Amino acid sequence: MSWLSRVRSGIPFLPKRQSAENLWHKCGKCGTMVFVKECEENYNVCPRCNFHDRIGPPKRFEQLFDAAEFELVPAPEVREDPLRFRDTKRYTDRLKAARSANGERDALVNARGKLHGRKVIIGVQDFAFMGGSMGIAVGAAFVAGVRAAIADRSPYILFTAAGGARMQEGILSLMQMPRTTVALAELKEAGLPYIVVLTDPTTGGVTASYAMLGDVQLAEPGALIGFAGQRVIEQTIREKLPEGFQRAEYLLEHGMIDMVVSRGDLRDRLGLLVSYLSPESKEAA
Repeated sequence: MSWLSRVRSGIPFLPKRQSAENLWHKCGKCGTMVFVKECEENYNVCPRCNFHDRIGPPKRFEQLFDAAEFELVPAPEVREDPLRFRDTKRYTDRLKAARSANGERDALVNARGKLHGRKVIIGVQDFAFMGGSMGIAVGAAFVAGVRAAIADRSPYILFTAAGGARMQEGILSLMQMPRTTVALAELKEAGLPYIVVLTDPTTGGVTASYAMLGDVQLAEPGALIGFAGQRVIEQTIREKLPEGFQRAEYLLEHGMIDMVVSRGDLRDRLGLLVSYLSPESKEAA
């Protein structure tokens, strides 16, 4: 970088120059270069191969809520690094780095608003935050989302994206599996629907718990969904797995999920489901 570029980048009020990095987006599947603006207008889906790129909570909320208006549900404070875990880095340092890069406190964010005029609580797991891994904070945020739905008498819609349980929290991360299941029992007892949208990737302990307990199970096209990795399964059973195994379309074909919905159609499809299942619809009937 030249001294002129360094000086320019150090002056905050000068506009950033357009470059290949902020003008173009490379598709993670087919490698097509797409204008960033075109990619965003297409819901971060490749217009050539229909690859659904990963997106975080802010974009999800803007795409789903009416007029992109929503209110974040506060996440409970939890004890951080209860095991004082350290590998090549301290767990607290990894959390600080993830928060600095991501802008969120942890991997699950909830918001309340309206979808097609009906109240909903929507939770989104962010794979960009430590692989969307499930720890104490994610478990607490999930319970907070469920209880906000109960308080609002509204459906709880969850977008999953995770590599599984958070290894730095050991058995405490695995305890979030029964914890979230109990919270869903409270939601069911209240007569409220739980809708899950499985996104790429949803694996490990998240798949083994709340990700597969929805009253209705949706998935985005091509999403990787499973518990153990394909290589681990093949080494265990000593057989070659079929093509497309653990992808959304394969699970739909074998009755594991209810539907595969493209991101552009997701808002309307969820709105239709909410209109059928929400308490407001039942009271009106």
